[in-house]
Amino acid sequence: MSDLTVKILAKRYGVSARDIIRELNDQGFEEITSVEDVIDSDSVELVESYFNDLYDSDEPDLPKGGRKSNKPVRSSKGQEKNFPKDQESKKSKGSAVSTGGKVTVSSPVIVKDLAEALGKKPNEIITELIKLGELAGINQAISDANAKKVAAACGVDLEFGAAPAPAKAVPAPVKKAAVDPAQLRERPPVVTFMGHVDHGKTSLQDKVRHTNVTAGEAGAITQHIGASSVKFNGKDITFIDTPGHAAFSKMRARGADCTDIVVLVVSAAEGFKPQTVEAMNHALGAKVPIVVAINKIDLPDADPDKVLLNMQQNGLTSEDWGGDVGTVRVSAKTGEGIPDLLERLLLEAQMLELKANPKAPAEGVVLEAQLEQGFGPTAHILVQNGTLHVGDFALCGEHHGKIRSLINDKGERVKSVAPGFPVKIVGLSGIPEAGDQLETCASDKEARQIAAERTAAKRQEVLASNAISSAEDLFSKLNKEEVNSLNIIIKSDVRGSGEAIAQSLEQLPSEKIKAAVVANGVGPISESDIDLAAATGSLVVGFHVRVNPGVNDLAKKRGVEIRLYNIIYELLEDITDALAGKLEPERKEKITGQARILQIFELSKGPKICGCRVDSGLVKVGAKARVWRNRELIYNGEVISLKHFKDDVREVKAGLECGIRLDNFADFIEGDEIEIYEIEYKKATL
Repeated sequence: MSDLTVKILAKRYGVSARDIIRELNDQGFEEITSVEDVIDSDSVELVESYFNDLYDSDEPDLPKGGRKSNKPVRSSKGQEKNFPKDQESKKSKGSAVSTGGKVTVSSPVIVKDLAEALGKKPNEIITELIKLGELAGINQAISDANAKKVAAACGVDLEFGAAPAPAKAVPAPVKKAAVDPAQLRERPPVVTFMGHVDHGKTSLQDKVRHTNVTAGEAGAITQHIGASSVKFNGKDITFIDTPGHAAFSKMRARGADCTDIVVLVVSAAEGFKPQTVEAMNHALGAKVPIVVAINKIDLPDADPDKVLLNMQQNGLTSEDWGGDVGTVRVSAKTGEGIPDLLERLLLEAQMLELKANPKAPAEGVVLEAQLEQGFGPTAHILVQNGTLHVGDFALCGEHHGKIRSLINDKGERVKSVAPGFPVKIVGLSGIPEAGDQLETCASDKEARQIAAERTAAKRQEVLASNAISSAEDLFSKLNKEEVNSLNIIIKSDVRGSGEAIAQSLEQLPSEKIKAAVVANGVGPISESDIDLAAATGSLVVGFHVRVNPGVNDLAKKRGVEIRLYNIIYELLEDITDALAGKLEPERKEKITGQARILQIFELSKGPKICGCRVDSGLVKVGAKARVWRNRELIYNGEVISLKHFKDDVREVKAGLECGIRLDNFADFIEGDEIEIYEIEYKKATL
């Protein structure tokens, strides 16, 4: 069989190669840039499934080489998608009734239903909506005004029928089987680490897992929720690590809501801090048992009794003082007390009698979700009941899909996941929200239908509350109300980061001007982000993401500013200065090294590595790095690893060749220039 290329996909689905490339880029295949580019063999099934769904093709499995005929795209009924204006009255799948040049649809209007009613492909409708300033996916609802404009452009008069009955406005839940006590089995406890930002939560968990997550995080701050499982004394324990930075309080709240036991980590040297109390309140609010881990007992100024006193002052009484809250003295540095902590967690789990039915349909909760290169939308799930299998039809918030891959916390592909264990799933139609419930359905049709109902219900709620539904509406509203604000569009690598940034921006103090988040999305900065920014006068902020090819040129033409960050503190400081009228903080920048990419190395496992020559200065692991292509900045992040021949090294000097890996960037081409730099910020003065 021949390789699957962009050209073959374009011919197969009867659309332009540019549309295929754009869709692939939006789904995380950023390396696809030309008509002859080949889809990775591991991703062929995922790509074909995505485009079959997007363009309504239900033909049997097509060969990788595509089909030779120029057969037009057909609907799910096998009919060509044409819309003769003088056809007789008939009903379509989207509850649309056409009579002559008129079409009647129910409101709110779903993109897919409108496309079918008008005899158009969904991507054509989406393109027309972008021109009108509204961004919507194939299964999302759109404003009635824009639906009429799109129909008018097709020469059709769109009318709206009766609104859905109130009983149908609420999306139908998935039918769940009755609980059979005879099928309940013991499941692992789910444990969440909480506490102050630098009291050692992640380091403590690292000691348990024998990993080193903290060292790989930008600024040494945990920025994403992670989950892992360990085995101790023959029993499994699942850990969820929630970030401790103040910006992530919302994520910590989610952590408390899906956990069985909370480990409240407190430094023996510092005692309780405001974030410690906040984390404690999250756990108490969720009615979750608390075990206090008194960390850093190896320090000279450690005072465990100070922590016991702080506990008493905040309504927690240690067992050491006659109460019922377990306390364990530990050291993440030396490992002292770790076995005692694990034994205590298993004891708490035994008292809770945690059970689940492994034979039931799977249920779970989304810990995090993102768009990943080569995978498309992925979600980190904690399975809470039932067993999740590859091939299951999943429903996750407003998104659905057939699960194509399950990847455990060790990075291994597995066929199923039992209750109480974390897993990454691949195959959803979009990126769910952290905290969304995952359910499995009997069929793809059922999952798709419920997802559409949820989308419509949410859209109806938004329209009813007179919320802004398009860039055009937002621009008019801002002008009408004369809102003095700095408009911001956020693009981040995962949902949780974007939400935390938005929450922090809302809390920034300023009397003269406010930060208004116009849009908050996941994935690289794209052309549609620039279109929306130009229409709303927004600043585009990228957190731990790259800029798609050609987007910088478009931004310059449209007068849109793009700023890239990889540490949340830098982002917040910069925006704070902008709000205060200091458009740019003064910065002293020092270029410490420059390298040029000579060759790209494809590895059997893991991301690509670029072979470089260091032209000047020094390249170090952990150093800040920019990638320039044709004098355009396309990436701003840091160096995560260096290789000199086959050896891992910490630094490489001028004149030597090396392999460089950058954090969250693999879209190298030969000739790219890597600039290594140091930066010192100094607040601007008026």
